[in-house]
Amino acid sequence: MAGEPPIEPLRTNLPPLSLHVPEPKFRPGDEVDFAEVDVPPAGSVRRPDTAAPARDFTDLAYTLVRVLDEDGRAVGPWDPRLSPDQLRRILRSMALLRAFDERMFRAQRQGKTSFYMKATGEEAVAVAATYALDRDDMCFPSYRQQGILIARGYSLVEMMNQIYSNKGDKLQGKQLPIMYSARDHGFFSISGNLATQFPQAVGWAMASAAKGDTRIAAVWCGEGSTAEGDFHSACTFASVYRAPVILNVVNNQWAISSFSGFAGAESTTFAARAVGYGIAGLRVDGNDALAVFAATQWAAERARTNQGPTLIEHFTYRAEGHSTSDDPGQYRSAGEPNAWPLGDPIRRLKAHLIQLGEWDEERHDAQDKELAEQVRADQKEAEKNGILGHGLHQPLDTLFDGVFEEMPWHLKEQRTQMLAEEQASGRPWARKS
Repeated sequence: MAGEPPIEPLRTNLPPLSLHVPEPKFRPGDEVDFAEVDVPPAGSVRRPDTAAPARDFTDLAYTLVRVLDEDGRAVGPWDPRLSPDQLRRILRSMALLRAFDERMFRAQRQGKTSFYMKATGEEAVAVAATYALDRDDMCFPSYRQQGILIARGYSLVEMMNQIYSNKGDKLQGKQLPIMYSARDHGFFSISGNLATQFPQAVGWAMASAAKGDTRIAAVWCGEGSTAEGDFHSACTFASVYRAPVILNVVNNQWAISSFSGFAGAESTTFAARAVGYGIAGLRVDGNDALAVFAATQWAAERARTNQGPTLIEHFTYRAEGHSTSDDPGQYRSAGEPNAWPLGDPIRRLKAHLIQLGEWDEERHDAQDKELAEQVRADQKEAEKNGILGHGLHQPLDTLFDGVFEEMPWHLKEQRTQMLAEEQASGRPWARKS
């Protein structure tokens, strides 16, 4: 009847609703067991034709592309069949990246810089992928892909200048250490804001296609960043316009101190993000340099032949802390890095070369010593330009430079006022050298 309250249904037979809060499997002090990680045999995953429509191989988003087996042999259809010289170049770049990381980590602990992030355990994700790209393809990295610059032969001294924010820093101290920018090496400026590089990479790739160019884009982010809106906006544009871009998701199991379950890893794989957008998706053993190379090479061919984007999930493990500001011992078991079932990317590629008869332990040890000396010498050279806390390395008025293409009027006024105050006081702190 009119005016009577509606009858509420009785649900006394149902349990109360509850939320699921993801929990990592291992905490500090726990014994680690990765038995639940499904690792298919190397060489067991099919390799579709690069012209095949994405809907024909959605299964590849739920398995693991692997090339190197437990004996160091390259097996299966994804074997890129690289020459021994190519393999040695990739191994050398990964070893150089690790030596560079060790030296810069130590420099931060000595107070020579404020911050550093190592790529230990993830060297193949950046290095092997870079070798599979063309030299003029544009890379849009996150903050753990310094291996791209190393693989492309960028100066370690220049990288260190940026880390120290010294007078040799081409970015004039305007970027946080490790947030490099090297346009001449196809390396887009790193941003500390998560996933902003994804729509930028897709836009760059769309522009390349619109101009009828032949260059493609590649972009990287961590698995935690796939929860950002920018990631999904980028996937939509990449799918709709078939942008020639490779979308790399580095699933290293941890987003700072939050494990991958908070980004959705308990429900499905990160490569499965591709399925919903109708784009090609691959899940790859990120500690297998040959698998990373092969997957990137395959995705690059798709992009260059107008088959559209590919999303690659690199299944790997962050062996050390998120950064020098992080202590992983506070939130994860100390045994995790050594128990990770996919091993160490450098050791695995070294074992492959030894298995081929193209390398040995003695040469590897000699290379490690050579690279350590090279990094040490480059560090000495960079430190001639200054380190953190040793005075003002950049003239103060350079803070106005490189911010706008055309300096707006209010900044011109501020700069003029600053220079006038300097002249009146006789202090040379703003004078350019």
